[in-house]
Amino acid sequence: MISRKRSRTGWLGLLGALAPALAGALPIWMKLPEGVSSYSADIDWLFRLILWITGIIFVIVEALLVYFVIRYRHREGRRAHYTHGNNRVEVIWTIVPAVICVVLALLSRRLWADIKQRMPEDAMQVEVTAEQFAWNIRYAGPDGKLGTADDILTLNQLHFPVGKKVVVTLHSKDVIHSFFLPEFRVKQDAVPGMTTKVWFDAAHVGNWEISCAELCGLGHYRMKGFLTADAPEDFEKWLAEQAASGAPAPAAAAAAAPAAVPVEAKKGS
Repeated sequence: MISRKRSRTGWLGLLGALAPALAGALPIWMKLPEGVSSYSADIDWLFRLILWITGIIFVIVEALLVYFVIRYRHREGRRAHYTHGNNRVEVIWTIVPAVICVVLALLSRRLWADIKQRMPEDAMQVEVTAEQFAWNIRYAGPDGKLGTADDILTLNQLHFPVGKKVVVTLHSKDVIHSFFLPEFRVKQDAVPGMTTKVWFDAAHVGNWEISCAELCGLGHYRMKGFLTADAPEDFEKWLAEQAASGAPAPAAAAAAAPAAVPVEAKKGS
């Protein structure tokens, strides 16, 4: 009996030691997109850990279900036996999931606070207003303040420099939209009448898509923007070009909203 308990404890300890490695071991068809933000690795680790825990529990439960179906199937001449259950087993399968949920909640809470609540103070400020079916993006002009006459407006084009954190303030003109950057592990609803903030950064120069992950109308499939992480000098050059070309009037931006920005325009920006 003692040796059996020691063996069981040893297996549990081994599984606990292997948990971090198992969290990163997924087949190719379950791989997540490249993570390019500074916190994407933390989100991925937590996601994979939860996936392994729920996956293992699912396999165990289904295996027991099949076993019980076979073991206690109907047989001629066999009488049914009533059992009240096992209090010890019931306590175990109540406490173990509760402990797992509490640990995962504490891990998730810390990560949630770092991403959703603690906005970096030295970040670049950008305002994104969603509408059917476009992303209106506002940058601070030469005075360095948003909401002034020299603000720079773009449509479906969000640029920022590599090495700089960006805080995006989200609004919506009409319905609920969802600002979704899969590679950055960012997904935040833009709700009419509410102001919501998210932040992210980029590990390297690149181009990615801004998607709307909320069904926002018949033209939802066309609501696509482009996010570009530039080298700092390239970003300053691009921002100066946008300021020189003049900010588009709101009416012009609304008129252009249904049409998606072509890839050629993204590459040339």
